[in-house]
Amino acid sequence: MRVLITGGAGFVGSHVADLAAERGHEVLLLDNLLPKAHGTSEPPAWTRGHELVVGDVRDHDLLASLLPRVDLVCHQAAVVGHGLDPSDAPEYASHNDYGTAVLLAAMHGVGLRRLVLASSMVVYGEGRYSCAEHGVVRPGPRRQSDIDAGDYEPPCPVCGAALEPQLVPEDAPIDPRSTYAATKAAQEYLASAWARQTGGHVWALRYHNIYGPRMPRDTPYAGVASLFRSALERGEAPTVLEDGNQRRDFVHVSDIALANVLACERAGEEGALTPVNVCSGTPHTVGDLARELAAACGGPEPRVVGGARAADVRHVVADPRAARDVLGFAAAVGFAEGVREFATAPLRDPVRA
Repeated sequence: MRVLITGGAGFVGSHVADLAAERGHEVLLLDNLLPKAHGTSEPPAWTRGHELVVGDVRDHDLLASLLPRVDLVCHQAAVVGHGLDPSDAPEYASHNDYGTAVLLAAMHGVGLRRLVLASSMVVYGEGRYSCAEHGVVRPGPRRQSDIDAGDYEPPCPVCGAALEPQLVPEDAPIDPRSTYAATKAAQEYLASAWARQTGGHVWALRYHNIYGPRMPRDTPYAGVASLFRSALERGEAPTVLEDGNQRRDFVHVSDIALANVLACERAGEEGALTPVNVCSGTPHTVGDLARELAAACGGPEPRVVGGARAADVRHVVADPRAARDVLGFAAAVGFAEGVREFATAPLRDPVRA
């Protein structure tokens, strides 16, 4: 099998490339080495074993020259992370949504019908909650006054009672609450329309909180694990927002790579997009991550400072059953084991741009 991996020099894409090649597949990498993700314009060392084309996924002519060489596309290229503020929106939309639209058009032009799409759990917004009286409910946006008062848990939108977080299934409503989340939802909608129009198939892999070797560092676009690790390397305590009890599903990048390769190896239903949570199904708090990583690095205890970023949600932990059923995927790296490894794993060069 021949696979074009967009964003193939990046955090996830490079791990997908290594594993796909290890399993006997031919890989072709496309990456524009975006400064927000790479600390240098030179391709990272881990790409040297693969063919790398430096270019932009928004370049239709370039894609048209590459796509006839492959059997499917594994689309990882994107601007990721929380970002700064709504001023980031044009850049997010250009890279994530316009880039995906150009890719889909180019795939149609050469008759390519298989796509593995890097989506994200952020499309859900808040996770799944249950009220003792009203069953499964969707809480509204958290109020700043509540956050300022240290009241972080979203109440039942009907009666105001406390809610119980539950695992989020793939059929949960899409409710993006940040610019990045909106662009990932739009990617899914574009890809779903393309599948219906062409008879193609899309695996939309909804990644949960990824950590591991080769993460970007020292950038607001990095994940929380990278921000904690960078602070510890400076001898500083990791800064934890809210009360540290917000629940997430932390997934090692090697498990993310495995889910991608399994999706590449499996044909799906023609004319459809199939969403799949890529997760462990086991909740850990952001505070857990900070404490485990601080202990593994021999650094200071985390500093819990309250507050929250405007688009932050409280709890998101996914149901892993569909990934097992349709892809044969189950996360293999345990939380404690993965965090210990991450404490000394190589990260990207610091971003200076």
